[in-house]
Amino acid sequence: MKFDKIIIGFGKAGKTLAVLAANKGEKVALIEKSPKMYGGTCINIACIPTKVLAVAASENLTFEEAISQKFDVVQRLNSKNYNMLADNESITVFDGFGSFLDENTILVESNDEKLELSADKIIINTGAESSIPKISGIEEGLKDSKILTSTELLDNQEAIDGLAIIGGGFIGLEFASTFAKLGTKVTIFERGDKILANEDDSMQKAIFDFLVSQGVNFEFNANIEAFENVENGILVQNNGKKSAFNKVLISTGRKPVTAKLNLERAGIKTLENGGIWTNENLQTSNSKVWAVGDVRGKEQFTYTSLDDFRILRSQFYGDGKYSLKNRVNLPNSIFLQVPFSKVGLTEKQALEEGFKIKIKEIPAAAVPKLQLEFKTTGLLRAIVDSKTNKILGAALFCYNSPEVINIIKTAIDTGLDYTVLRDQIFTHPTVAESLNDLFNL
Repeated sequence: MKFDKIIIGFGKAGKTLAVLAANKGEKVALIEKSPKMYGGTCINIACIPTKVLAVAASENLTFEEAISQKFDVVQRLNSKNYNMLADNESITVFDGFGSFLDENTILVESNDEKLELSADKIIINTGAESSIPKISGIEEGLKDSKILTSTELLDNQEAIDGLAIIGGGFIGLEFASTFAKLGTKVTIFERGDKILANEDDSMQKAIFDFLVSQGVNFEFNANIEAFENVENGILVQNNGKKSAFNKVLISTGRKPVTAKLNLERAGIKTLENGGIWTNENLQTSNSKVWAVGDVRGKEQFTYTSLDDFRILRSQFYGDGKYSLKNRVNLPNSIFLQVPFSKVGLTEKQALEEGFKIKIKEIPAAAVPKLQLEFKTTGLLRAIVDSKTNKILGAALFCYNSPEVINIIKTAIDTGLDYTVLRDQIFTHPTVAESLNDLFNL
């Protein structure tokens, strides 16, 4: 079967490109190995369900109520995304596993059926999956569902009394904060001596203190030696000491899903971390194949996947000028019960790059909007180039920070003087107006 484009995987970049190509009259094949993943990782097993749980927890819902809401939202979005593509006459959705037969031919395997599809343009959009470390007892724990990945934890429908989280990165911290609010006793095992080691000290301490106030326990300099299944739970052996929990979450990173794609048959090169190598236009070492989203082994955010789509839109249908070179100042947020958001450089990074800087910090308690909502936990921090008055970076640990950080990103991207935010007229009372004070350096 011949198509204009074949897209392997239903994630953000791929599904958006499929609709655009179809609307331009092209014949598109989209291959997805699991109906549970219609719409991609974000909708089904990451951003959306974790944030539904976080919001439910903040509203003091029970665990059962929170999980019910999560399932409802995910099911609705999953169906909506499938229908958006399947109802388009120019798009054919194939349920099955896709792999390369040669440089422009894909084998789709589903149950006992096998199909061969070909196209002049193929887009790999297979995402990433949890990376499982090699630790004694981990396979048995996974088999008995006492050790879980983030995907499996989101499908868990019973309240958990004691949860061990292996890894103190973004994903682990989000789950820790949400589950602690839902009443779970959480312990994070972190191999380093602090969380968020790349953040400036004051911000790192503020976030750590908040998590501790939630009841989250930390075991730093962890060395997980073994897991042992026991009745009603599992033992975690760390530096010779055993501790009992009901469940364990493995949160030690995510790896690109490239196994069994048979990339070598298509002459597609990969990186050391398993991600697919691309040039700045997202083209692989095979000129007929592009890679987008988490499978590239780079940033793993839905919004960068959407930006990958913009690059392909430019390459396929535009002037070809938009590329990875245009991607700067990525903001990101950790959705704790008090969210943390950042963009640009930290103080450490700015000094290492030779900038002379000015720094301003204000407590969240100084923001009128947060005072009246009794949400005064947090810290806001800005870094400015003292020579040029350009904003170098900002970190906001406070309610509504995922929204406000985008104002600062726009200011950085457009090269605004920090005084523009200092003197801007914002509505009152809002968290955004805190930028008047934060940039009053």
